[in-house]
Amino acid sequence: MGLKENLERIRSLSQQAEMGGGEARLRRQREGGRLTARERIDFLLDPGTFVELDKFKTHRCTDFGMADRKIPGDGVVTGYGTVDGRQVCIFSQDFTVFGGSLSGAFAEKVCKIMDLATKIGCPVIGLNDSGGARIQEGVVSLAGYADIFLRNVLSSGVVPQISAIMGPCAGGAVYSPAMTDFIVMVRDTSYMFITGPDVIKATTHEEVTMQALGGADTHSSKSGVCHLEAPNDEAALLTIRELLSYMPSNNLDDPPFRPTNDPVDREDESLDSIVPENPNRPYDMRDIITRVVDDGHWLEIQPEYAQNILIGFARLGGFSVGIVANQPAYLAGCLDIDASVKAARFVRFCDCFNIPIITFVDVPGFLPGTAQEFGGIIRHGAKLLYAYCEATVPKVTVITRKAYGGAYDVMSSKHIRGDFNFAYPTAEIAVMGPEGAVNIVFRNELERAADPIAERNRLVEDYRQTFANPFKAAELGYIDEVLLPRMTRPRLISSLKVLQNKREKNPPRKHGNIPL
Repeated sequence: MGLKENLERIRSLSQQAEMGGGEARLRRQREGGRLTARERIDFLLDPGTFVELDKFKTHRCTDFGMADRKIPGDGVVTGYGTVDGRQVCIFSQDFTVFGGSLSGAFAEKVCKIMDLATKIGCPVIGLNDSGGARIQEGVVSLAGYADIFLRNVLSSGVVPQISAIMGPCAGGAVYSPAMTDFIVMVRDTSYMFITGPDVIKATTHEEVTMQALGGADTHSSKSGVCHLEAPNDEAALLTIRELLSYMPSNNLDDPPFRPTNDPVDREDESLDSIVPENPNRPYDMRDIITRVVDDGHWLEIQPEYAQNILIGFARLGGFSVGIVANQPAYLAGCLDIDASVKAARFVRFCDCFNIPIITFVDVPGFLPGTAQEFGGIIRHGAKLLYAYCEATVPKVTVITRKAYGGAYDVMSSKHIRGDFNFAYPTAEIAVMGPEGAVNIVFRNELERAADPIAERNRLVEDYRQTFANPFKAAELGYIDEVLLPRMTRPRLISSLKVLQNKREKNPPRKHGNIPL
């Protein structure tokens, strides 16, 4: 076969691959408000940088009339390119080809690109839009999923893994995205669930729609499976670009540094009055975060889930940082099961990829109640404690108000290797709040007092002056500095600069046994 014939064959196969399931199916995809698999890649990556691999690969199934139904690429587009000039590997499932169902060949393509990402040390991005396993291939498709799952696990903590759910994702297919670092879902056009509405109705007699069961809103607010929600495909892909901007390419690199025009020594006098004098009054911790970070911008993760704790990425003086903060405007900032798990996983991600952790603390303790105790708050709360203890990245903590009991220890205290621990003058650091402490410690005295109410008020004020302030902790070296709030930004940036070359290692071991 000559050069002309070879060129013609390549051109013909390329056209077939790029047409996917055909013009009619591509049109239906677009009419449904969704980009095609290739359009998604082109939108996400820097223009002209995508290099496709395995473009002509096809399935090997001969059952159920599949021998004559072969489309180059077989339902998934794989390759590499750049985002903001940085290398990434990517696969994009094509719903127009056999409903994006996974075959043995499909899985081999995905595994190859995941192996390449780990080998060269770059993030891997999966754009999911699939009906699940290809039934005609039987156990071969199940084996393909398992091959992908194994690579998700072996790549975890080595290269960042980001999943976008841009259509259906059901059954065993959900476990690959579940093991990646972040999941972005598209509102109204994507869903994730193990068993669908029909199966649920048949087994439990519950009636539920696909969106109510596994849509983006459900997983953003109820299950916590979704980290970020977007209104359409384009917004989801832009969110992935922003996510990538905060993280390094792999676990051996430092996070990207971006110079800023926001002065590193900028003080903000409004911070001095942001924490109410009344310790029982709520305020929004986001008001502190946005006044401190570069240009007032941060990318909040899981904003609708476990709202008593805030997590997200920001920059301080150009340094990429992860932020964990109690939210006194919701459940008074108490730690509960969902908040503990949400924050623990984020802390572990930051630690995997060398991203410093900034912690803002205003926590009255763990949420009381039988539901929490029966649900395992002891075990789940320990996850957050474990994550902070294990983390060796720079850790800087600011106590803005309450830091009571075991929750004080958990929230990146000096005792679990916090590098710099600061406190506002409004901070209250104690075993418990003044009212509760007085009721326990001075129970007998109050019973004998001529005026129990007046005596109780006196004891509460005495306790607050003696213990519920940052100065006792500062005397003991548990707080490095009692900080005027206006100085928060310059002090945090100064701390990050000092900690740039921090080197700390945990004892040699195969792995710890986090209380899952």
